[in-house]
Amino acid sequence: MKKTLTIFTVLGVLLFMGCGDGEKKNTDPYEKSTPTEQTKVVSSVPASQRVDLTNKGIGPIKNVELGETIDMEMAAKGEEVYKMNCTACHKVDKKFIGPAPKGILERRTPEWVMNMILNPDVMTKDDPLAHDLLLEFNGSPMANQQMSEEQARQMLEYFRTL
Repeated sequence: MKKTLTIFTVLGVLLFMGCGDGEKKNTDPYEKSTPTEQTKVVSSVPASQRVDLTNKGIGPIKNVELGETIDMEMAAKGEEVYKMNCTACHKVDKKFIGPAPKGILERRTPEWVMNMILNPDVMTKDDPLAHDLLLEFNGSPMANQQMSEEQARQMLEYFRTL
């Protein structure tokens, strides 16, 4: 009996050790690299401070025309929408659960900002910058508040006033 148990233990250990394919598994569900694409450039600048004024993001907004002057009526509505839906996670001028919107248009395109508001699930999954923000903010995903394009545009105008 003791000999049989020893044989089964040795076989079990060998079987367990032989099951791996020797490659490190990709555990990041958002990383789209294949095993041969192990070169990933890591930026020393946090995603919240990185400047990218070319990326328009992923979502319904393809082009936003900003006026020369701020539409204060639209900005006031945007401030109301922001206060009602966003202040649990975002503080205007400091890092909180999510990044601060102050100065966002100096770092992101208007389209990217609106697409992040309207389409946060897809953005954090498929947009590299949004994904890096998710990682920077401890994996706390932005809640999809089901905003309309009009509300997102109003908030964008409010962000111009910050």
